[in-house]
Amino acid sequence: MTGTPAQVGRHGPTRRRVLTTALAAGAAALGAGALSGCGSALAADDGSTVRLWDPFSGADGGLLNEMVAKAQPDMPGTRVERTVLEWGTPFYTKLAMASSGGRGPDVAVSHMSRLAGYAPTGLLDPWDTDLLAEYGIARDDFADAVWSRTQFDGQTYAVPLDTHPFIVFYHPGPAKKAGLLTADGTLDADAFSSPDRFLAAGKELAKASGKQGIAFGYVTDTAQCWRLFYGLYRQTGGRFELPEGGPAEVDVDRMAEVISFMAKVVDGTVNPKHLDYASAIASFVNKQTAMTLSGEWELGTYRAADKNVGAAPFPTVFGTPAVYADSHSFVLPHRDHPDEGHRRRTHRAVAALLKAGQVWATAGHIPAYQMVTRTTAYARLEPQAHYAQAASHVVLDPSVWFAGAGSDFQNAMSQVLQQALLGGMTPDRAARAMVRRLNTFLSKPSPA
Repeated sequence: MTGTPAQVGRHGPTRRRVLTTALAAGAAALGAGALSGCGSALAADDGSTVRLWDPFSGADGGLLNEMVAKAQPDMPGTRVERTVLEWGTPFYTKLAMASSGGRGPDVAVSHMSRLAGYAPTGLLDPWDTDLLAEYGIARDDFADAVWSRTQFDGQTYAVPLDTHPFIVFYHPGPAKKAGLLTADGTLDADAFSSPDRFLAAGKELAKASGKQGIAFGYVTDTAQCWRLFYGLYRQTGGRFELPEGGPAEVDVDRMAEVISFMAKVVDGTVNPKHLDYASAIASFVNKQTAMTLSGEWELGTYRAADKNVGAAPFPTVFGTPAVYADSHSFVLPHRDHPDEGHRRRTHRAVAALLKAGQVWATAGHIPAYQMVTRTTAYARLEPQAHYAQAASHVVLDPSVWFAGAGSDFQNAMSQVLQQALLGGMTPDRAARAMVRRLNTFLSKPSPA
């Protein structure tokens, strides 16, 4: 994986002791109560319990409970015990601390984009792909774009649960009136296939709705600008290589071109100007705008307001299909001496959960296990089935230790992009400022 310290010895106890020290300050912020739970994963039981740490609360947490229940027949004699932790820095810090001491759970859910900060440092153990195959889970069951990110040093360190891409939602009424739907009622991707066409489509949507065209909430948000930028930049085919130590190898002109386009999308001419995340949601829910640029994770919110809401993969605006996304994935926190029988039980439980992915799909997430998305039942899910093909073209954050979901990196990039979109910085200056911040991150060694 690009930018990871692969040359350093792996899985040694000295590394984990160093990592524990490096993370101590961050872990202290969690409080003594949070850290005291790290040892609970090894509490005595009869060996039938697979302990899972995950960040899913609310509706997603309820769906995961349903998945566990549906998966039960495929893992007889096994009980999955969930521990829900606060998403973001608290989750990843606690996972790192527990794994560094071999005191983590049997399995955890991690964003794939964070794998580069964990797999190369000995915090995770690889999956036994032969054992997964024994339970019906094979490499060919996953899209190349997702599976390729599970690998480090020739081994598999993550098993993808889903892909959650950045897509477009739209109200079918104004989209049809604007002439932007195909004969089968889905969004006409060709109408958005260049910067000029995208902006023209926004004007038509504004006319059709009688209000505004396309909403994008980004003001003060720590990730939205980066999600939109990185997906669009990868559509240009431009380089985005981040070698360890730097400097970043990128195409500044293409970066500026993308930023210029983003600024036009939110200039207020036909679209809402300077919306924050919540305001963009409200604008779309209240039908003040005909389309919104958003993550599929908001499907429940939008469908509650309009059961007929439409959705589609993010359009290919700059020539090369690419959709920004991340992936919730199962990982194995490190154990010095894992019990082979219990590891087998854990593999079987994860395989069973993947096969129950139809439940997870109802939230809007695209199940990574493609045997689910190829079923008739999934094809009947609307609008999920209409953007499922996005999984074949997803691009995740750069594979470096400092990037990924909830990272300071995303926030730093978004801060610069926000200045450009708010009119405080020209696109070319913003692109150069992003490169400077990239090089600052690259100049810092991994804490591990």
